[in-house]
Amino acid sequence: MSRLFPSVALTLIPLLLGACGDATRATDPQLESKAGTVANLAAERRIQMMDACDPESFNEALGPGSCLRNGGLEFAKFLGLLGKHQSVGAWHFAPDKVNARVGQELLAVNTGGEVHTFTEVEEFGGGIVPALNELSGNLVEAPECAALEPDDFVPPGGTYRDDVDEAGTERYQCCIHPWMRTVVTAR
Repeated sequence: MSRLFPSVALTLIPLLLGACGDATRATDPQLESKAGTVANLAAERRIQMMDACDPESFNEALGPGSCLRNGGLEFAKFLGLLGKHQSVGAWHFAPDKVNARVGQELLAVNTGGEVHTFTEVEEFGGGIVPALNELSGNLVEAPECAALEPDDFVPPGGTYRDDVDEAGTERYQCCIHPWMRTVVTAR
């Protein structure tokens, strides 16, 4: 058996290599499509908007449809943690630091159960919910949060795109939950 394996392997290797064809290009249209998708992914930087709201307690406190997910943190506990720590860890952007190139696109994806914004701000500050600003210690509203448009609000499962158009540092925050932040360094 041990003598048979090397001879079978030596016979199969040229056949397998010949079947692979030119490894520098895709020969199957589906593979070419996937290669294009991989190139597009390299052209964008993905940021996840995350939370852990409990639908029963959040919808009771904030109104039906405020939280669209299974399980999570109860509203009273959320407020308690926010008051104690000035943030709630499950409500965050991931990653919180992004390196990008000019010309790339930022793709913010809401993987949580609440509506969020992905708003570029000159300086981090408060958002549009005074009670959350107070509990999080963000007493001065970021001016950009006062100028939100309807399409700035990203529902659960939704996305928001923004182009990286110049080198430097850009700051993004959620104008509802102002401790949700990321810093983009563009080259």
